[in-house]
Amino acid sequence: MCGIVGYVGNKQVVPLIIDGLRKLEYRGYDSAGIAVADESHHLELRRAEGKLRNLEEVIRLHPLDGTYGIGHTRWATHGRPTEENAHPHRDQSGKVVVVHNGIIENYIALKERLAEKGSTFKTETDTEVIAHLIGHYKDTEGLSLENAVRKAVKELRGIFALSIISVDEPDTIIAVREGAPVVIGLGDGEFFVASDIPPILQHTRDVFYLGEREIAVLTKDSVRVTDFDGNIVEPKQQRITWDPIMAEKGGFKHFMLKEIYEQPRAVRDTVQGRVSLDTGKVYLDEMNISEEDFRSVTSIKIAACGTSWHAGHAGKFMLEKLARVPVEVDYASEFRYRDPVLKETDLMVVISQSGETADTIAAMREAKDAGCKVLAICNVQGSMIHREADGTILTHAGPEIGVASTKAFTAQMIALYLFALYLGELRGTVSVEDGRRLAQDLAELPLKIEHLLNDADLIEELSKDYFRVQDFLYLGRGINFPVALEGALKLKEISYIHAEGYPAGEMKHGPNALIDEKLPVVVVNTKESGNSSSELRYEKTHSNIVEVKARDGIVISVLTEGDSMSSKVSDHVIEVPETSDLLGPVLSVVPLQLLSYHIAVRRGCDVDQPRNLAKSVTVE
Repeated sequence: MCGIVGYVGNKQVVPLIIDGLRKLEYRGYDSAGIAVADESHHLELRRAEGKLRNLEEVIRLHPLDGTYGIGHTRWATHGRPTEENAHPHRDQSGKVVVVHNGIIENYIALKERLAEKGSTFKTETDTEVIAHLIGHYKDTEGLSLENAVRKAVKELRGIFALSIISVDEPDTIIAVREGAPVVIGLGDGEFFVASDIPPILQHTRDVFYLGEREIAVLTKDSVRVTDFDGNIVEPKQQRITWDPIMAEKGGFKHFMLKEIYEQPRAVRDTVQGRVSLDTGKVYLDEMNISEEDFRSVTSIKIAACGTSWHAGHAGKFMLEKLARVPVEVDYASEFRYRDPVLKETDLMVVISQSGETADTIAAMREAKDAGCKVLAICNVQGSMIHREADGTILTHAGPEIGVASTKAFTAQMIALYLFALYLGELRGTVSVEDGRRLAQDLAELPLKIEHLLNDADLIEELSKDYFRVQDFLYLGRGINFPVALEGALKLKEISYIHAEGYPAGEMKHGPNALIDEKLPVVVVNTKESGNSSSELRYEKTHSNIVEVKARDGIVISVLTEGDSMSSKVSDHVIEVPETSDLLGPVLSVVPLQLLSYHIAVRRGCDVDQPRNLAKSVTVE
């Protein structure tokens, strides 16, 4: 979950790497560091505890310069977030420097072995062991840096992305991938290595992702890729279409707020070219899954983490309603530890914004080993999940920088809706007439989100009343329950207020005991007119609102515009435009995102970089 940036070329490396780390700070901000080789090929390191600005101050006081180097922003796993434990780390000789994203599971055994051979360790990190191991093979066996790295990484057990430089091999960076993401940027007489796309975009749009167990050797003149055994690999180059400005704040105070307001575009871009309004037919490319395979599916397993898991829960309602296939939703982090029962006729759907979530990758591979087809929903082309899945629906949300996911969540629900419609049409459970209606509902959605965003002042005013409270309860029933879960998660992530999402029908089984005059209860109770099951759900949830009021609780209701019943018994009402039941969560979640944002801002929290969290969870 840490961020890595490396550069070799003719530009001044320090500002380039610092700017790149700034674009990766969402991946970790416990400490940061940089290693640069000057014209005399002398390696200089600067490191600092805390956020990147602390490193910038260290560099201001103690300047350094060069034309190649590596940098790192850390999310602590092994070792406290101190300057001593900040990356980069040196080997025993001081000639080899390493930055690392991931976890080395066998580092203690390696450390003990190296200590017996004379290594002295200065930090608590697993990364320092990597540097010493590479340096050991380089010095004792006279190996080149590349071959020393190749020998060392075969002994590492765990997940790791590495960038390595050495004073003995000028103008060279070695990049390694085993599980954690590595992107290589291809310039004219210059090359880049990074953990994600944003640091590279303003310099080049031509990139490739390093594959599993691959090593790249970057010089000013070329990039060469091999596997861990030394076999040459031809990387698959791609051109990134994101505009670099998309990764900047664009006038908004925070990335999170910008990304909330980008949701209409994210929905449009995810839908574009995939559905015909004339016929209602859905077209999905990048599918190595045949129509016959989809027709033969007997059940669907969804595996995801965090916000993506909530999207998967909404997707369960969509798929069961439209395709009439039973669906189970699992935490990816739990999936393989319960010895899941899988059949070849099961379809695994994995959901990940980054496409690099370690637990989700593990769940995907478990399903593939059992003979299941795997469909991925992710936001990053070329990511591990995208490459390994049998089929992919890319969510064209653009780069999401804020740690708390917003536009990626709505885009994931849209992708699931498209897939449910596609599967229903293939299996004959969605008629042509219903397909047209469902496609039209989807086409109208971006304007409805814009309507919500244009009327967001009410949410900011509401935040003034509740930013000092210590607890929130969120309730929803049916397809509104995942929205309640997501609303609670957003609030706890960025404001540090304890919040819990709960099924409204379970109130009598415990949560009623929590309700008093100090507890705000957010109830999501939207409905689709003319839909009998939706109206029944609405009536039952209305009874829960009355229950809360009978116990002096404070009710904040998210209701469909024109609601004449639940609005009367609510302390505060947030109205959303009417839409179909299955698309309701896409609208209902927007005001909850805004409420969390404004409460967190009023509490003085860092909404883009909440404490103890990182954007892409690439370690288990």
